[in-house]
Amino acid sequence: MERVYDCSVDTELLEGMRLAKQAISRNQLVVIPTDTVYGLAADAFSAMAVRNLLDAKGRGRQSPPPVLIANQAAMVALTESVPELAQKLADVFWPGALTMILRSQPSLDWDLGETKGTVALRMPDQKFALALLNAVSYTHLTLPTNREV
Repeated sequence: MERVYDCSVDTELLEGMRLAKQAISRNQLVVIPTDTVYGLAADAFSAMAVRNLLDAKGRGRQSPPPVLIANQAAMVALTESVPELAQKLADVFWPGALTMILRSQPSLDWDLGETKGTVALRMPDQKFALALLNAVSYTHLTLPTNREV
């Protein structure tokens, strides 16, 4: 059964976080607040979850979703390398509404769609989103936005 949890109420925040972690571990979608939108989130390492997310948004594989991260260490882990300019941008604008497209780490076992060897990374400036990302491991959520940032 779907329910909305008010993240500004401590007891609802804790219960919402617990249920969101469970849903993500079961390849289900959750709606979470970020600094720019409320969005659908799913486990980026589950092909089924990513497919469900793309289907829910009415998108095909040619529109891969960005991956939300909780810290810059995740950027390093998910990419082949971090160019100096990308590092400077991350230092200034993360967390925040900046999405960077970088070459993805070729050893990763995931299917985000037709990425052409890239991954779009974003660190949201929203306490609940960052806490959830840290709770499920720093690389597990994808969030398709309604606009390109």
